[in-house]
Amino acid sequence: MNDFSGDKLKLAAQFINQTAAPIFLTGKAGTGKTTFLRELANHTYKNYIVVAPTGIAALHAKGVTIHSQFLLPLGSFLPVREPEGNFTDQHGFYTQSTLARKHPLNQVRKSVLRSLDLLVIDEVSMLRADVLDAIDYRMKSVKGNFREPFGGVQVLLIGDLYQLPPIVRDQEWQILRKFYQSMHFFEAKALQQSGMVYLELDKIFRQEDDEFIQVLNHLRENQVTADDIKLLNKHFKSEKEIQSINDCITLTTHNYKADQINSRELQNLPGGSSFYSAEIWGDFPESLFPIPEKLELREGARIMFIKNDSSGMGLYFNGKLATVTALDDDSITVKMDGDRGQFSLRKEIWENKKYVINPTTKELDEEVVGTFSHYPVKLAWAVTVHKSQGLTFDKAIIDVGEAFAPGQVYVALSRLRSLDGLILRSRVQTDLLFSDRAVVDFSVSAKAQKRLNELLEIHRDRYLQKIIQETFDFEPLLKELAYFQKEHESSFEFEEEKMQETIPWIKEQIQAELVNSSRFQNQLLHLLSSGSKEFLLERIQKGSDYYDEKLLKILKRLIEQMAMVSHFSKTKKYLQGLESLEQLIFQKIAQIKKIKLILEELLSGAVISNMEGIDRDLLKVRKKYVEQAKVDAAERLREIKSKTGKRKAGSANPKRQKGDSLELTMELFESGKSIPEIALERGLAESTIKSHLAEGIAFGRIDLEDCLPAEVILEILSSSEKFKGIKELRDHFKGKYDYGTLKMVFAGTRNT
Repeated sequence: MNDFSGDKLKLAAQFINQTAAPIFLTGKAGTGKTTFLRELANHTYKNYIVVAPTGIAALHAKGVTIHSQFLLPLGSFLPVREPEGNFTDQHGFYTQSTLARKHPLNQVRKSVLRSLDLLVIDEVSMLRADVLDAIDYRMKSVKGNFREPFGGVQVLLIGDLYQLPPIVRDQEWQILRKFYQSMHFFEAKALQQSGMVYLELDKIFRQEDDEFIQVLNHLRENQVTADDIKLLNKHFKSEKEIQSINDCITLTTHNYKADQINSRELQNLPGGSSFYSAEIWGDFPESLFPIPEKLELREGARIMFIKNDSSGMGLYFNGKLATVTALDDDSITVKMDGDRGQFSLRKEIWENKKYVINPTTKELDEEVVGTFSHYPVKLAWAVTVHKSQGLTFDKAIIDVGEAFAPGQVYVALSRLRSLDGLILRSRVQTDLLFSDRAVVDFSVSAKAQKRLNELLEIHRDRYLQKIIQETFDFEPLLKELAYFQKEHESSFEFEEEKMQETIPWIKEQIQAELVNSSRFQNQLLHLLSSGSKEFLLERIQKGSDYYDEKLLKILKRLIEQMAMVSHFSKTKKYLQGLESLEQLIFQKIAQIKKIKLILEELLSGAVISNMEGIDRDLLKVRKKYVEQAKVDAAERLREIKSKTGKRKAGSANPKRQKGDSLELTMELFESGKSIPEIALERGLAESTIKSHLAEGIAFGRIDLEDCLPAEVILEILSSSEKFKGIKELRDHFKGKYDYGTLKMVFAGTRNT
């Protein structure tokens, strides 16, 4: 972490790499929050993504918007399971129930979110509490973990609460106030009792002018002096002086002021104007127009996009700046800032929807009653302070004479590197300088936490326990398999018997390890608490080797199934389910391969190494499996007749009848092969082989004593009379013996 100058930055990196605690990384403008974020990739082994509340914030964070990554609908989130109709008849509200059913995540988003160890959210001063709770629900659902905030994923929140606040309309707040004290992110239900670490950076990097830094600090802390005001107002310029300044962006408080500036600058450009009109259908009142119905442009005009790219290509976003380079009757060509290429604009569509309460579900149903289609841009020689957040300027005209929100003056001024670049269009007034009381109260209480070094030790100990438990916990895999089976029950009737047995076999392999893995977790946690470092690492290595081998066999079998299924028709959804399973198993193997190294370095206090080498080696193994599976599939496909790979409804398996399969198992057993060897050779689950043998035992073809050790038979028989059936007996043994083993013993008793 040597590249992170300053103790606080090093501590921030340690909290990320050595704990799972949610972190709020804050600090004054220019203290290195953005630099820290950009350097993070080089200093953590964790998988992470970066999201932000707005398009321009996402650009500067080199991430994506929250709404696009989590596919959140526009509107307000209520942190409850009940339908929104129980709380309001207004449109624009949704709950956990409607988020899950009406706005499900696609497979691509799920795959990304499932892979996360760390979620980074930048510019959190603008993040609303309800949006953070919506993210929390999404992560819990994707991870299948509702016990921990964000499904167990660590969250790094970056921003300065003394900058721009979240936006909430009065009609929204009337409903949301039932759930939140304020709309600031720290009010989110997901952060209550989460143990969030407050880490404030205090070394300023953006500004080197001590005098300017002091003024900004005073603005931030509501401690502005008369001398501060006097110093700032020295940079006031008259309108005549400002008119002579070229190539300088204006930051202002209100949209109407930015509009006036933009209109004047447009008229000053040479050449004639081109006009472009919106296409309006149905009921779309003027009060809802996102931009004026008629757009006026000239070559050389500065523009800003006011909508995210709906194509999904991410070519532009709300807040992106560009310059018009060519205009025709039906086309607009622009050059994006920071991009050499030319881009031809296309129209976007806005929808006007009306909502009614569904009497059955109490949910809001929507109906599109009108649309507004237009080029998604507006003039941009001037922008509002809100749109400037995250930007840095050497020079700017600041117009904050009508500041109306806490932090506006501070944000506008802190965009500049020094006082030398400051041009004030209006003098700064003392009564415009104020901070949000909720923010001040939160900051005071957050700073009362324990010393950071103490917190690091506490959260590091928790993290050690967490990764031991999570690494050797196979319940999530089993749940996903159960869900997969439920969704694709009809897909198991494949023509080939091995394909029928793949998912049941995988499920059985994992089910068989639940008791052992639970004991192993407890043993490791005991060794951790007792301080037996060497023995702990030794046991971790042995356990990792054992489970690594087992899961690689499962991964190989699953890839073989995918190779076969990919050749059949009407299997897209089934194949996507297999891909999801493969991702979880692949991640579990990677987790198991990495745990010894992570624990070793955590316990020694060393910087945790980059894990890319382990990932590369595992990808090579997977590639080998894929290549072999393709070769094997080509051979196996010769025996399959149907295009879907499935047997027809009501028909028997044309390849082998059940009797043939049973006979083959008998023959292999009589040749001296063990149950695991037969299962491996036949590509069937051990439970299936045991069921075959149970039939052989029942008919007297083979002896029970040849199948199971005498002590196993005696232990089961000694308890069998106390219970009515196999299920109760299995529950009695707490999974020690599987159904197949119990079936064989019962078959032996029927045969005697």
